[in-house]
Amino acid sequence: MRNLYELPVADAPTRKWCGGNLGGDNETCMTTAPLAGVVDAFAVGDSKSEAKGSELRMTGAELDSFAIEWVRNRGLAL
Repeated sequence: MRNLYELPVADAPTRKWCGGNLGGDNETCMTTAPLAGVVDAFAVGDSKSEAKGSELRMTGAELDSFAIEWVRNRGLAL
């Protein structure tokens, strides 16, 4: 597996996932953007301006595993 932190973000749209607040500058949002040079890997970040540059790099499988465990541990249903 390549070091995901060495890869640039792909030239593709960044998705913004929001919820929790009612809007405004401090809306609770995270972003995902695909990474270039690898299939199914993403940069995951915080959309707030003060968080720019701090991100996690995850494969699709790692991100899926996180999401499944998060839902399970929070007692949520899909």
